[in-house]
Amino acid sequence: MKGAGAVFLVTAAPGDGKSETALEAERVLSEAFGTQGYAFLLPTMATSDQMHGRVADALLRQSGTEAELTLVHSMAWLNSAYTDEDLTTQPVLTCDGDEAGQGKRRAEADLRPQRWLRGPKRPLLAQFAVGTIDQALMAVLPVRHNALRLLALSGKTFIVDEAHAYDPYMQVLLGRLLNWLGAYGVPVILLSATLPASVSDRLIKEYLQGAGHKSRALSSRTFPAPYPGWLYVDGDSGRATPISAARQQEQARARSMDLKVVVEPVVHTSGGGRDRLAVIERILEPLSGAEGGTALVVCNTVGDAQDTYLRLRERFDRRSHAQGGSVPLLHARFPGDVREARTREVTGGLGRSGPRPLRRIVVATQVVEQSLDLDADIVISDLAPLSLLLQRAGRCWRHENHWARHGYPDGRGRPAWAGGPRLVVLDPVAGGGRTPRQWGEVYSEHLLATTSRTLAAVDHRTIAIPGDVQDLVETVHGDNDLFDWDSPGGREAKAWTAHRGKEIAERSMAGLLAVPRARSVSALHDLHDLPGEEDEWEVSTRLGADSVRLLCAYVQEDGRVTLDLQGERPLPQAEPDGTMPVAAVREVMRRTMAVRADWFAEADPGSVAPPTTWSEHPMLADLRVLHQPVQGGDTRAVKIGSKALRLDTDLGLLRR
Repeated sequence: MKGAGAVFLVTAAPGDGKSETALEAERVLSEAFGTQGYAFLLPTMATSDQMHGRVADALLRQSGTEAELTLVHSMAWLNSAYTDEDLTTQPVLTCDGDEAGQGKRRAEADLRPQRWLRGPKRPLLAQFAVGTIDQALMAVLPVRHNALRLLALSGKTFIVDEAHAYDPYMQVLLGRLLNWLGAYGVPVILLSATLPASVSDRLIKEYLQGAGHKSRALSSRTFPAPYPGWLYVDGDSGRATPISAARQQEQARARSMDLKVVVEPVVHTSGGGRDRLAVIERILEPLSGAEGGTALVVCNTVGDAQDTYLRLRERFDRRSHAQGGSVPLLHARFPGDVREARTREVTGGLGRSGPRPLRRIVVATQVVEQSLDLDADIVISDLAPLSLLLQRAGRCWRHENHWARHGYPDGRGRPAWAGGPRLVVLDPVAGGGRTPRQWGEVYSEHLLATTSRTLAAVDHRTIAIPGDVQDLVETVHGDNDLFDWDSPGGREAKAWTAHRGKEIAERSMAGLLAVPRARSVSALHDLHDLPGEEDEWEVSTRLGADSVRLLCAYVQEDGRVTLDLQGERPLPQAEPDGTMPVAAVREVMRRTMAVRADWFAEADPGSVAPPTTWSEHPMLADLRVLHQPVQGGDTRAVKIGSKALRLDTDLGLLRR
């Protein structure tokens, strides 16, 4: 590898082509530093699945059939676009075996990797990899084979999308990983629409410290990045080169727009003019006209999304999602195969190429915030931290500049009522209100209150995109230690204290858990010879409530247990030695979903246990199984602790 690597930071508003910029930058950097391939890492499995398809298309155009592309996350083998059809006839999942049967498939411009690369810990070794950031962060946690992950990243360009999407704990782990990549001379590309300057500064300094620069010299430096723009920091010299404002000005004008922000004070109780659902219905009333239109409604919880969907379906289209209704629902509590199909439908209906439906109101949760290429005439969102609101707003008129030049896919253009890009924020905090109890700890109360005040102060209720973005992000998310610790301690002071205390605790925890910085390690043994456990499942790349995978099974009236409501797919059983055909395992796992483990704290363990024949299977043994009685063609709820659970085919998993 030539040189000491570099950091290339790309900042731009959502929808401005950061991913495409990264792929072009990777081509340039690979020539400069001699890297072969890249790892493209994202915040979630859903965003990784979406990006895998985009990267696969790009590689087919550039590299043909010789490139190996892996999808790297724990559920990758369930992705239909990544599935190896040959495995459906295999008795067990193997990582070697006869390649003779793969000749025909490989002759068909197929980028699916050889089976060996699908084994545990190996997918990152492929020349090209797309996956969750967690797979890379394991390299700097004291787990077995973390050196293998570092080896896998050492000869590639390292691309991190949505670099703003990580909490303080993950930011420290990412910084430690960049420190190691700096020592290896690996070029790094960071992409973000709403990254605070303090975070990008810390990440760049970690990289440079790994490349050999002294921390004392770096402490007096800052690395301000233009917005929108690029910042190139050379690992050898430490010199930072931002793109000049003059070169960026013309491009910035072509992409700029004024986003109208309307703050609607709401309450989460029925009745009255501020009732949240009534406000949403009123705002969307123009869509019932002949012009129709498209809207995206983003809710902070699955329960709110389900209630919102029911209200809007009743008002605008009584047909369900399955019946082709114009009000689809998307959230994370659908079985995996259903969620994948719904994501495809939503992105197909609101994507760049269309065809655009006459009327479409998508109700969703945070799953649409990042890396989903959606365009709506109006976006309505529950109050969220400002950076996330800007991400949600990035789905409003996302492709307007492209369509204005090349024509609208349906030929109709925007409806007249739209007027311009508009974000409506449903704010329960405005006017002295409180965050709804059902939101729990989804977001910091301090960030919500600060966002509410910041939006109220926006001039003319208009945000210039991209001109105002960075200042707004810094106002809410930037480092701010100007706090009077001797103040009486009102509600806002307590919220600030809780927020800062949580940040400090998360950073400290990550600092204690992560492996040492690269230049303080003398032997590979030091990477995992640390206090604590070494198995990957015993450490975490993320903080928060533990999760488990839930399978919603159906107990038919004749006592049979099936995977489907109709009773046509019996629950598969393992062989006496615990083995099961891969096709059967995949069928089960594709019907599971991730839920909070503490939901089952009060449940009788036997009531949610998987079949006894699964007890030795490495993937099925840890599932929780909800045995839903079927009666009259529908399911009855199952009491788990103080709540009742039921999988509804239209609403997803209900927990009431």
